[in-house]
Amino acid sequence: MMRQRRLGVDFGRVIQGGAMPDGTEDTVFLDGDLERALSSPATEGAFEVLARLTDLFAGRVWIISKCGPAVERKTRLWLDHHEFWERTGTPAGHLRFCRRRADKAGHCAELGITHMIDDRLDVHRAIRDIVGHRYLFGPWPGPVPDWVTPTPTWADVETRVTADLAGAAL
Repeated sequence: MMRQRRLGVDFGRVIQGGAMPDGTEDTVFLDGDLERALSSPATEGAFEVLARLTDLFAGRVWIISKCGPAVERKTRLWLDHHEFWERTGTPAGHLRFCRRRADKAGHCAELGITHMIDDRLDVHRAIRDIVGHRYLFGPWPGPVPDWVTPTPTWADVETRVTADLAGAAL
């Protein structure tokens, strides 16, 4: 039986707050006030690549983020402020939050996520038996397990996801 392709994407350090070119992290979103958080930029390439991936996934794209209530509020406001939904074509409201990273597994199972982009290895470990295609986003300091695909940049994400879509019979 064919499953619909469905993409899950983490927010923090993936869509927003990814590593800077020098390898440092942008912490303004978490540590700054609301005005500074809203003015923080998207990770380089995130909007452009997500727009193309949203087309490839026929709109079946969800943001799945772990955070507390204050950061959840900032995230919602940031997405609206940066016109994320309009610029990427991701359907407004395709947004899930949880308080523990391992809880992303429940969202992935419920939504039928087939491909997931996240910067945390513990998240990929939690979804390993649920999501067939797992992409570890951003620079990684050590060896990457063979059950997750390293994707340091959004350009790498696009290359790997499109290659997997071309070769996959879901």
